[in-house]
Amino acid sequence: MATDTELVDMLDEVWTSIETVGAGLTEDQWKTGTECPGWTVQDNVVHITALEAMSIGKNLPVAELPDDLPHVKNDFGRTNEQWIESRRAWSGPAALGEFHDITRERIAGLRALDENGFGADSWTPQGPGTVRTLLPFRIFDSWVHEQDIRRALGMPGNLDSASAAHALGMMATPMAFVVGKKAGAPEGSTVVFSLHGPLARDLVIAVHDGRAKLVDEPTTEPTVVLTMGTETFARLAAGRIDPGAAVTAGDVTFTGDDVLGRRIVENLNYLF
Repeated sequence: MATDTELVDMLDEVWTSIETVGAGLTEDQWKTGTECPGWTVQDNVVHITALEAMSIGKNLPVAELPDDLPHVKNDFGRTNEQWIESRRAWSGPAALGEFHDITRERIAGLRALDENGFGADSWTPQGPGTVRTLLPFRIFDSWVHEQDIRRALGMPGNLDSASAAHALGMMATPMAFVVGKKAGAPEGSTVVFSLHGPLARDLVIAVHDGRAKLVDEPTTEPTVVLTMGTETFARLAAGRIDPGAAVTAGDVTFTGDDVLGRRIVENLNYLF
């Protein structure tokens, strides 16, 4: 478990990395589409800004939206889109300037908190929580959107940092749900995600007594091993790429029960 200070350090790290990427971009680059459905590079930055503005009690203007935007799935997504629409006429540097001001204010406020401050009530994506329980989600969300930005611009980076490791760890935990509930892996099966590249690791899921759970290592021969890069894993888990296309391209390979393996890949997106 990360300490409060470490959580703030990771937020600072990922936001600084985003700001570094943004420095010197052309307006065309700011308006480049990303793998995050419906959003440009600039939109991803504005999204982070808006949530942090909300966290420090600031209200951002909202804008009217059509009712049929295909990438808006729920009321929270619609609120996100209203914030973003309110900034779509802005230049990229203007959006980055607001990002800088809001995130620097947020970091300063977090660094001033004592233990009681981190334990104070806060919204979280899973409902009421504390500042301490919100921060892991904010690190994760910020890193995922940073990677959307970097891939769109062809500027890879921040794949082996503390914030990257944290985000990957948060993606690992739901894999038991993916394997057991979404993909319906049978009783007694063992699934291994063999991830290579930055922050390489094996994630092992065992199904026992009707429940799938992360375990330290297989106790039997794995039913299926899914081999892929950590970035491919993250993109699939976040719904950024088509599962079938990833398999066809050879970005994901299987050893063992490839029928189960393909079913897992098809259900790997747990965010949308």
